[in-house]
Amino acid sequence: MDNLLSYEPITKNQKIAYDAWDEGDNLVLCGSAGTGKTFIGMYLGLESVLDKSWEQNKLVIVRSVVPTREMGYLPGSIEEKVDAYTAPYRAITNELFNDRHAFDMLESQGQLTFMSTSFIRGITLDDCVLLIDEMQNLTFHELDSIITRVGRNTKVIFSGDYYQSDLTKESDRSGVLHFMSIMEQLKDFSVIEFNWTDIVRSGFVRDYIMTKEILERKNATI
Repeated sequence: MDNLLSYEPITKNQKIAYDAWDEGDNLVLCGSAGTGKTFIGMYLGLESVLDKSWEQNKLVIVRSVVPTREMGYLPGSIEEKVDAYTAPYRAITNELFNDRHAFDMLESQGQLTFMSTSFIRGITLDDCVLLIDEMQNLTFHELDSIITRVGRNTKVIFSGDYYQSDLTKESDRSGVLHFMSIMEQLKDFSVIEFNWTDIVRSGFVRDYIMTKEILERKNATI
């Protein structure tokens, strides 16, 4: 499947992410909601997988399926439980190809797969683009477990907004910041911080997030 549509970067920080990826860096895409972080990760990952000149042949999407880390609370089989969390990636993939069957076709061809953090231990991820989404909902231990699964010829994209964590314990919530401080010291890793000016979802979302953050900062100083 090779009919991936072309999407140019819209904002300055999106272009920084595109350029860093093209130059061979791994990415950490963090910051405000509505800035296209997951979309960019999916687009760059699939573009690389479908480009025969790249060494990666599969996009592997990894995320925690629920804040409790347990899938047993959801009804249905494991497949049905996982399907509940693939919806955003299915929608993005289908948009990228303008084909409502794109996600399923790529999955059946072995070029795309979704994986829960519950099942990542003990495996090695070779020759793929690894997209770790919603990273703010992962503890440091989980992030550490994922990054140590990276094998040969694998590129990595982290995506998330550490202001929107679903974790309840402060020790768990702070894990992503500790992890990012390590990533910033590694070679071949670009950390791109998205802000209000990068919000492309809608003007309403931009205004809401700007107002919310202004009030939060004002209250923090009182």
